[in-house]
Amino acid sequence: FAKKVTFSFRFVCFSLPWQCFRALCCKGPPPPRPEYDLVCIGLTGSGKTSLLSQLCSESPENIVSTTGFSIKAVPFQNAILNVKELGGADNIRKYWSRYYQGSQGVIFVLDSASSEDDLETARNELHSALQHPQLCTLPFLILANHQDKPAARSVQEV
Repeated sequence: FAKKVTFSFRFVCFSLPWQCFRALCCKGPPPPRPEYDLVCIGLTGSGKTSLLSQLCSESPENIVSTTGFSIKAVPFQNAILNVKELGGADNIRKYWSRYYQGSQGVIFVLDSASSEDDLETARNELHSALQHPQLCTLPFLILANHQDKPAARSVQEV
């Protein structure tokens, strides 16, 4: 009888490994982490790619400006952020709105040490995004990047 129980137990373990693991360890599978889809926008050189590389623990060396778009999964302990980073060049910004659908939040990155003209362009793009029908109800995170540069503006100045 003992051999039969052992045999049937092994059979159950091979056919249903998760249930076997759960029965032996009194634990179920880890709960799934919720995933959120975000869009990351800002002018060229604002630091979007560097920000995402830092969040993904990637090497800061060999970072190249995004010319179209890229998608990165940023893992956190309790959630995963799927971030669509959109390039910030003039010829690409006009297509940003095509990538807004399905977004659950927005990260807007601006270069706080940029010229007055670039800061005005960034302000216009931010206002455009804030008024867009697919984004206007979403949470926005606005990052004033490059605060370590001597020409950086304070949060109040931005």
